[in-house]
Amino acid sequence: MSEDQRRILVIEDDLELSRAVADLLRDEGFLVEERHDGESGYLSARDGAFDLILLDIMLPKRNGFSVCLDLRNAGVHTPLLMLTAKDGELDEVEGLEVGADDYLRKPFERSILMARIQALLRRHDREGPQRLVVGAVSLDPLRRKVTCHNHDAMLTPREFALLEFLMNHAGTSIAKSEILSAVWGADFDGDPNIVEVYIGYLRRKIDLAGQPSIIRTVRGVGYTVSAG
Repeated sequence: MSEDQRRILVIEDDLELSRAVADLLRDEGFLVEERHDGESGYLSARDGAFDLILLDIMLPKRNGFSVCLDLRNAGVHTPLLMLTAKDGELDEVEGLEVGADDYLRKPFERSILMARIQALLRRHDREGPQRLVVGAVSLDPLRRKVTCHNHDAMLTPREFALLEFLMNHAGTSIAKSEILSAVWGADFDGDPNIVEVYIGYLRRKIDLAGQPSIIRTVRGVGYTVSAG
């Protein structure tokens, strides 16, 4: 794998269309992964390092609007091109409102698809999300890199998503239920104490012995991130 190869995730339940789009993108030099339902697509998009996501609206298990909204709430800023077979302005408006960067109606020409993808990649390169800094902790959303006290912290995808979500809301007390919905997904039905477990993982990886953690427990509420 070349370091300069772009990675694209295609989330489309029409297997013939998904394969055709993936083949086109590979011919253009992209690395491509395919998912064929909303749930697996969401998990891959949240935990993977992709340069762009192609997302259909009408998907099994969960629709594209839900996937897009939860990705944005989880702090995933990957450029997202929403695909729709419907002919209506309301779908396009809703897609943009939940965080899609652009939309494209099916059926579409190959040249139009490639033009939209290249435009989104150029725009994202130019206007990508800013580095987050709280105290001695720095998080780079584009490079997916976390530096703490001048050392790199090796985080899992879930730990990175949790820290990014908290740092995006620095200074705000966030309820555990809100963290669960944003980082684990609105349909998560496991043990809610998983939040405390992952907060512990993060603190062990980003804190410096003898120094206060930037992740503070707000009794009766949840957590907040603060340098002071």
